[in-house]
Amino acid sequence: MNKEVNEMILQALREQDEPVERRDLLVFSGVLEIEEFNNAISYLESRGKIIINRKKVGLPETMGCVAAEIVRQGRGFSFAKPDREDMDDIFIHEKYLKGAIPGDTVMLKNITAGAKGFSAEVDKILEKGTRIITGTVERPKIEKGQAYIMPDSLFSYHLRIVKGGELKSREGDKVKAALFYDQKEKRVYARIIKIYGKGDSARVCADAIIDGYGIPVRFPVPVKHEAAMKAAQPITEAEMQKRLDLTDEPIFTIDGADAKDLDDAISVKKLEKGWELGVHIADVSHYVTSGSRLDEEARQRGTSVYFADRVIPMLPVEISNGCCSLNAGTKKLTFSCIMTLNEKAELIDYRFEKSVIISKVRGVYSEVNAIIDGSADDELKEKYAPVYDEIFVAQELAEILKTKAKRRGELGIETTELCFVLDDQGVCIGVSERERGEAEELIEQFMIMANGAAAVYAKSVGIPFVYRVHEAPDEEKLAALSELAAACGFQTRRIKEGVRQTDLAALIDKAKETKYAGLISTQVLRSMSKARYDPRPLGHFGLSLEDYCHFTSPIRRYPDTSIHRILTDLVSGVPIDKIKTRYEEFAAESAKLSSDFEIRAVRAERDTEKCYAAEYMRAHLGEHYQGVVSGVTNKGIFVMIPNGIEGFIDLTVSEGAYFVFDGKTTITDTKSGKSYCIGDEVSVTVSAANVALGQIDFEFYEKTEI
Repeated sequence: MNKEVNEMILQALREQDEPVERRDLLVFSGVLEIEEFNNAISYLESRGKIIINRKKVGLPETMGCVAAEIVRQGRGFSFAKPDREDMDDIFIHEKYLKGAIPGDTVMLKNITAGAKGFSAEVDKILEKGTRIITGTVERPKIEKGQAYIMPDSLFSYHLRIVKGGELKSREGDKVKAALFYDQKEKRVYARIIKIYGKGDSARVCADAIIDGYGIPVRFPVPVKHEAAMKAAQPITEAEMQKRLDLTDEPIFTIDGADAKDLDDAISVKKLEKGWELGVHIADVSHYVTSGSRLDEEARQRGTSVYFADRVIPMLPVEISNGCCSLNAGTKKLTFSCIMTLNEKAELIDYRFEKSVIISKVRGVYSEVNAIIDGSADDELKEKYAPVYDEIFVAQELAEILKTKAKRRGELGIETTELCFVLDDQGVCIGVSERERGEAEELIEQFMIMANGAAAVYAKSVGIPFVYRVHEAPDEEKLAALSELAAACGFQTRRIKEGVRQTDLAALIDKAKETKYAGLISTQVLRSMSKARYDPRPLGHFGLSLEDYCHFTSPIRRYPDTSIHRILTDLVSGVPIDKIKTRYEEFAAESAKLSSDFEIRAVRAERDTEKCYAAEYMRAHLGEHYQGVVSGVTNKGIFVMIPNGIEGFIDLTVSEGAYFVFDGKTTITDTKSGKSYCIGDEVSVTVSAANVALGQIDFEFYEKTEI
């Protein structure tokens, strides 16, 4: 495959803006070798990048086609996600699927717009997906000997297990299955290939989810050996001489009580006219070198993944919890960002240096919060004595930084983050919303400063880099936000294309005083593009920063490790031209892979959280809670109870009622006039909890007079 020839052909087709004769395309493209041209044409057609119709060749859009992925399937129909941002999911009737199933990449034709959206037909399957799913086994008593799988995702109906493909599965088992499409019967069958265990265990479901997303759990032996060798290397005197010695400075870490991979430490000094802020990050790139087994493994993982009962690290524990973890009282190699801020906390100077530190205190968020609010006892004060004064200097600076962030329009979107408590058997016995105190916000502000400085530095010298970008909302999504906000009674004159961060921040602030706070925050979040990694400095809309990157967590994020490697060359004096040659392709690849693996991790974490929440609520069936309506659909309402868990009330089963959804915030029974709106308080009873599917059902709790 010749990427250059592929691009020459695609560019020629873009310039023509219509299908052309194959022989003319050869001329227009400028490709000299006919064999290379023919190979490229075949490759591009197989990937759905071009369409060949008789003798003419064109881009899919010029021939009324679009490449798409089948993303979900119901009985008699499917939906496909097109490879175009300006199109929503497309409906495909079963008779036009040509055997495509979820996960397959297809070429769609005869695309038409209707009242309910786009519909189309499958022209051909470009590439079959893995055709592997996870789900729960069901054996109906009325069909003796027949077993089905209820898939965890992708399918909204049961799939029949082919005879002999059950292994030794039992009712309720969580399993992995291979799918195949029977052309004669026009249906999808499943064959079980792995049994995880009972599907009513959230831990077992987590195993299946991790496996289903393809997240590697174990490190290959050569990678583990390399990690052990790297971790065993002492810090030599020669290495010390090459670095800035900060071992006597009052540097300390602040993390959660259960954190083991401590990759960031801080130092802060009050100057005559401002502050000196130091952010000292574990020098992972010193140990994880380019081309090593460790580097290749980390690149294919992209990020550490966090679950209620485990962490799947990006790097082996010898690195993540060992030589790179900034444990107190131990000499550690770091990459320091040392910033000078004026009295208004504006960045006026910065420098990046390879350094050596000794963290004086292993800080814990809850303990630092106690010191800040004055509730710390003498024992706690003694522990933090080496950095006690610095904590209050840091607090003063952080408060100014927070005020600045709010003024420039940083979007303070608050999302519910659940904290799960498990017993010795791994069963969820407690759930609560994770709280954030001043210490958490302090560290967040300091990390944002260092991340921004790294991005500014890279951009200023024009080197290849991996930026963290977040683009402005598009016009259509802003229109939906504006309509919803107006329905809730908010002023929306400024919520349109070209909206400023301060306008959205003002809307969120106004909503905080009302029952629509959660709804508006969620809708603002949905209106925006997803943050991602990109080799281009496109800015970060949510933080209202022109330049931003992720520099501060190289133990758990590969993009951070990537830019550490690039910046190491820069501060070491490697010429800019050489850095460009060495990292141009690397930065683009790292950005793409890191974005993909981040999405994988977020989805896996979200899916397992639902299972643990359902496991917890299963132990509370029949109990009553006072909740708040957190979402409304045409079928019912979502209700959030005080511990942060959401459940669903199905209104389609209400006898004698006919509910109509207004498409925004309210669903109303047209017969009785009873309505439910976002933010309404309701009393509910927990009626069902399906751990395998991560679903929780509520019913209205009606008090009876005695």
